[in-house]
Amino acid sequence: MLSLEDFRAIVPDKKLAEIYNRAKRLYGKHIVHVNSTYQGGGVAEILHSLVLLMNDVGINTGWRILHGSPDFFDVTKKFHNALQGGNLNLSERKKQLYLQVNNSFSRFTHLHHDCVIVHDPQPLPLIKFYTKRQPWIWRCHIDLTNPHRQLWDFLKGFLLKYDQIVVSSKKYFKEDLPVNQRLMFPAINPLNLKNKELSDKTIQKYVSKAGIPIDKPVITQVSRLDPWKDPNGVLDIYARVKEKVDCRLVFCYNLASDDPEGVQIYNRVYRKAKRYIEKGDVLFVVGNNEILVNSIQRFSSVIIQKSVKEGFCLSVTEALWKGAAVVASNVGGIPGQIKDGKNGFLLEPKDIEGFADRVIYLLKNPKEREKLGKEGKETVRQKFLITRLLSDYLYMLNSIMNE
Repeated sequence: MLSLEDFRAIVPDKKLAEIYNRAKRLYGKHIVHVNSTYQGGGVAEILHSLVLLMNDVGINTGWRILHGSPDFFDVTKKFHNALQGGNLNLSERKKQLYLQVNNSFSRFTHLHHDCVIVHDPQPLPLIKFYTKRQPWIWRCHIDLTNPHRQLWDFLKGFLLKYDQIVVSSKKYFKEDLPVNQRLMFPAINPLNLKNKELSDKTIQKYVSKAGIPIDKPVITQVSRLDPWKDPNGVLDIYARVKEKVDCRLVFCYNLASDDPEGVQIYNRVYRKAKRYIEKGDVLFVVGNNEILVNSIQRFSSVIIQKSVKEGFCLSVTEALWKGAAVVASNVGGIPGQIKDGKNGFLLEPKDIEGFADRVIYLLKNPKEREKLGKEGKETVRQKFLITRLLSDYLYMLNSIMNE
């Protein structure tokens, strides 16, 4: 069972003592997190570790999963995209389905906790269906820079009842939302199967089992198959890189239960990549095994993250922790992690040529890859480990529950 003591080899004792101290005033409190999926995506990964650690330091912490129909998740994925600037026909049918599922969930899920923490848009309106007797926090993990105006106005009606909004970048603070807003960076657990150190033998074993040949360099994007991750743009970059360096491209992807778009996008990208697939130069690997993802990230010569929008992007954090050379988009929370030229490369999402040039440069310069990788790992050690996130949560809960 995960314990705070397990981090002593990675995190200074002073930081661990600070966490224990912050937990003292929360002894006996009962906290609950609510989101829409138990696996697939960064939110579920964070909660797997965060909930265990909150309990370990003496806070009774639960985790509830919103149950919804395929139609509900189709609507909430449209909401997700629209909050990040996409188009949306906000019909009465969509709004009623959204509310109906949350209302039903509230009837068989009793939240008599001392604080309720709701993650992302899917369970956001739950607050409407309870008699509010405790602080409620909305933790938003997506990019709110330019939300769909009609949808944002609809959701604000629920947000006004919340005591705290938490986002991943100051760019997401909303002046038109008269609720306290807080910046909190997500983080990774360096001890879980997805991020722990692996032997070369283990890496080779899992890469081989995934059907990835080792006869040429590999560039990889690890992400959901999502329009905001721009897999078509990744293929355009690869086409340019392939002209200069013989290499392979791996899409290491996963499909989350609350994301019905993944299969559709897979089919579109597969058709576009077919000529490379037939030659064995583009591979699709389902990242449903954490050691497999870990192995692929460590084996890859370069990690790409060509996102158009990002809340934060833990895939970048994971790659940096593994000492990988990362070339990523200058969007969302990524520039909070990467300093261009110091621990990775940042480019504008539309700069296909720039992406390709950086990837080619790194493929031809292994010493530069090693240098960037060392800087990247230290960046994560200092700023983006789960212990820091736990400390941030405890600080916030103390401020909101012990005023």
